[in-house]
Amino acid sequence: MDAGQVEKAQSLELLTGTDSLCPSVLFSPLRLLVVYPWTQRFFQSFGDLSSADAIMGNSKVKAHGKKVLNSFSDGLKNIDDLKGAFAKLSELHCDKLHVDPENFRLLGNVLVCVLAHHFGHEFNPQVQAAFQKVVAGVASALAHRYH
Repeated sequence: MDAGQVEKAQSLELLTGTDSLCPSVLFSPLRLLVVYPWTQRFFQSFGDLSSADAIMGNSKVKAHGKKVLNSFSDGLKNIDDLKGAFAKLSELHCDKLHVDPENFRLLGNVLVCVLAHHFGHEFNPQVQAAFQKVVAGVASALAHRYH
């Protein structure tokens, strides 16, 4: 198994169990809106985002967060072609939604924090390094249309 395959296996193992997302990971997009409140401007139609409790309890935000993480998990299955795997999402976020591509990097960093908290000692420096590389690749792929 080469280094890329190890990274893929570790990343997928942390994100998924038996084809379902780790429950703790589902809080990553919600946490993004709390930690980086300016990202809320893209979700004004989702209702109450006035506090951390409101965000964490918002069903529309939760549903979108699950959708985001399912897309992320699906994209990891094509880790050798992240730009291809995320091409449509990159186009959507660039051309239609006009999302600042820096937000993709921020979400990746939040995801790493959530995973580190959830997995504790299992999320050792080697796993973190592998996962940082993966989330950076995903962020780059999502920002590809902007270049």
